[in-house]
Amino acid sequence: MMSLHHLFKCLFGYLLLILLLIGCRTKEVTTEPLPADLGTYQNPVVNKSLPDPTIVKAEDGLFYLYATENIRNVPIHRSSDLVNWEYVGTAFTDATRPTFEPKGGIWAPDISRVNGKYVLHYSMSVWGGEWTCGIGVATADQPEGPFTDHGKMFRSNEIDVQNSIDPFYIEEDGVKYLFWGSFRGIYAIELTDDALAIKPGAEKRRVAGTAYEGTYIHKRNGYYYLFASIGSCCEGLNSTYTTVVGRSKSLFGPYLDKRGRSMMDNHHETVIQKNHKFVGTGHNSEIVKDQAGQDWIFYHAVSVDNPKGRLLMMDQVKWKDDWPYVEGGTPSLEARKPLFD
Repeated sequence: MMSLHHLFKCLFGYLLLILLLIGCRTKEVTTEPLPADLGTYQNPVVNKSLPDPTIVKAEDGLFYLYATENIRNVPIHRSSDLVNWEYVGTAFTDATRPTFEPKGGIWAPDISRVNGKYVLHYSMSVWGGEWTCGIGVATADQPEGPFTDHGKMFRSNEIDVQNSIDPFYIEEDGVKYLFWGSFRGIYAIELTDDALAIKPGAEKRRVAGTAYEGTYIHKRNGYYYLFASIGSCCEGLNSTYTTVVGRSKSLFGPYLDKRGRSMMDNHHETVIQKNHKFVGTGHNSEIVKDQAGQDWIFYHAVSVDNPKGRLLMMDQVKWKDDWPYVEGGTPSLEARKPLFD
């Protein structure tokens, strides 16, 4: 017959087990990250050609997105939720557009807030003009413009970097820098405090190899992440554009892949590549956050079903072991919306 002492020990053990199970269930409930009824969005988020997107959150709380000028003079769209975008006009007019490359297009703009102004660094080139292309800059008091062009910062033949396009601006410890380059190396140089010119006496430095263009650098948890694109951007369904990344403890590198190999030697990790619905997945924007602190990135792709133009895409960037990834490694077809009121 069971003694009272043994009976109490059994009862205590059962009670402890029940409490542990309740605790686990409570923990599971309280760590649910988001409500389940946010709704979904579909890619592309804008079903028109908006290549090489760049985005900024403005003082009015809205997001403004700029792109390579398939619409002449640099199209501008705005949104409150990253999903629904309204066309608001162009950064320039035919009268105010840059002219330092008279027959050139305005490619791959990069928008930033600098000293209270909206600063738009841009590329200007004709296809194949790798020694005459260059980078210019314009400013505006409002994100929708009008933008005042300040002209050329430099040409390829002046700075001795072939194919000097695809600018990216970043500020680090109060110092302004411009990164740029397209399949001839990625370079960086210090700018003046207004970000409108190269700082006198500044020397360029190379930070990545010849496989890349469309640079964007994101800082997180003590690492710098150099996002870039490899492959061909503009061959319709034959486009091989792919978004890749490396990381570094320093802004100027070395940027490495997961195996410790350098982007100077064209090693990297793949972030977004083609699937059965979209190809040419590249030239990503800045990473932006929703109200839940989730990270989102824009890029362009070609639709297999309607291969006209490079459409605006968006996906959530997630993190594992301090490395970024997109779910499945390819564009989502339908996904949960960002969280905004």
